[in-house]
Amino acid sequence: MAPPVKKDRIITELPKCFSPHAALHTKDGFHPQVSAVCREPKTDTLNFNVAKVIVVGDVAVGKTCLISRFCKDAFDRSYKATIGVDFEMERFEVLGVPFSLQLWDTAGQERFKCIASTYYRGAQAIIVVFDLSSVNSLAHAREWLEDAMKENDPSSVLLFLVGTKKDLSSPDLLACIEQEAIRLSEEIRAEYWAVSAKSGDSVRDFFFRVASLTFEANVLSELEKSGTRHGADVIKIGRGKESSFKNKSNCC
Repeated sequence: MAPPVKKDRIITELPKCFSPHAALHTKDGFHPQVSAVCREPKTDTLNFNVAKVIVVGDVAVGKTCLISRFCKDAFDRSYKATIGVDFEMERFEVLGVPFSLQLWDTAGQERFKCIASTYYRGAQAIIVVFDLSSVNSLAHAREWLEDAMKENDPSSVLLFLVGTKKDLSSPDLLACIEQEAIRLSEEIRAEYWAVSAKSGDSVRDFFFRVASLTFEANVLSELEKSGTRHGADVIKIGRGKESSFKNKSNCC
């Protein structure tokens, strides 16, 4: 049996975007079909629905610190490069339904790039991370996205462009880089966020946004596949999905 969802991981409404100027989903709430399905009576056999989320970007942009701040509420000042890939499982409750994110932290070093890329397949969301104090890391963001998309269907993946180390960027540099980041996010159809893993600024809001949008996409996808199937049946897909992700992670 899975452990209970933490009280601070319960989502009852769609979290707001960071900036309406760089968000694809600016509606105020979840899709009506999703809300309706989640209100239907559910049986005790309901299992976790799982979404695979891969986090990519240059070495030392703060990918691991970003994940660690959200999952463990911790910030490690000492730099330790990720070797190959690592992942965390974070559990939520979205509109009363158990839901989990598999957060895959991939290596940014060139020598590990080939290893990490084998884990890109099957992602439902891609988080491209860059350093808000480094123009070069933003310039490389497109290349990271292109690599990740080689293993995924562009029509079924949610994209997020995340600037980290907001606390280290001067106001002038931050304004300049954010302008370029928003332009890029619009071009690649990704949602833009600026965060600080050190202070925790916007980190929780960002991951709640990722969880909410991937959950909504999951339910809508299953509704489309199921046709006339009842909503309660649609959201009882957790066991199969979790197994399929585990198999993918083992075989890649």
